Amino acid sequence: MHRTDSQDNTLVKSYILLPLILSAFEHDASVLSSELRTPAPYLEVIQSAVHAAAADLQEVRAGMRARGLKVYEQQRLEAGVEAKYICRGYHERMLLLDDVINAQAALQMRRYLGLERLG
Repeated sequence: MHRTDSQDNTLVKSYILLPLILSAFEHDASVLSSELRTPAPYLEVIQSAVHAAAADLQEVRAGMRARGLKVYEQQRLEAGVEAKYICRGYHERMLLLDDVINAQAALQMRRYLGLERLG
């Protein structure tokens, strides 16, 4: 039986999380632009975070291609997000629970916003 290694799992997890983070930033930017009197400085910070997250997503996609990983289905479940993917010819499944998604997304968003320094 084939099992994905930790780097494969990290790539798939990032592939699931990063689009959610990008959507959250875009939603937040929309809310800020309509609710704040002077949204420009805040939007610049969010836009910088969006560029960094998008660049990371490109790297994740390239890493997945290099390692023979392909997510072919994602679906929202009551408990979280399930992804089905192929890892070097073997079908695998990953379930990220909402609590894990929220915690990881908040941590990564803080890093992208410069509130917590990377590694």
